[in-house]
Amino acid sequence: MSADDPLCTWREDVRPEWIDYNGHLSEAYYVLVLGHATDAAMEVLGLGTDYRERSGASLFTLEAHVRYLDQIGPGEQLEARTTVIGHTSKLLRLWHELWADGRLRATEEVLGLHVQTTGDDARSAPFPEDVAARIAAALTDADPDAGRAITL
Repeated sequence: MSADDPLCTWREDVRPEWIDYNGHLSEAYYVLVLGHATDAAMEVLGLGTDYRERSGASLFTLEAHVRYLDQIGPGEQLEARTTVIGHTSKLLRLWHELWADGRLRATEEVLGLHVQTTGDDARSAPFPEDVAARIAAALTDADPDAGRAITL
């Protein structure tokens, strides 16, 4: 699997209220759309709404790194392509590419932790075997830009 053959693809149109004073998509809405892409990946991997209701567990974002590569204008259709680029028994590392009009506009790398939310304390927990198997089957090589740090 790669960005050309993603785990899943999320599509969403830019809404007029998402356009900022510079006439393009405000930075917060890149993250919103990519959050929707994370939700779509969770569904494909078996961590969606039914799983959360049944198990009392979910995926919590620990860290995210967004790269804003190009502006997005009003009315464009966004396409977020998601791949799995790493995992442990409790952690999931996703790579999102946000495309519009055939051009890569942003990327986001997300590190999520599987958390059992029932009881007095939320605690990390291993993925169930079926979910772990889906994650392992979806694993692909990380994009060369994954794991980058902000530098001057």
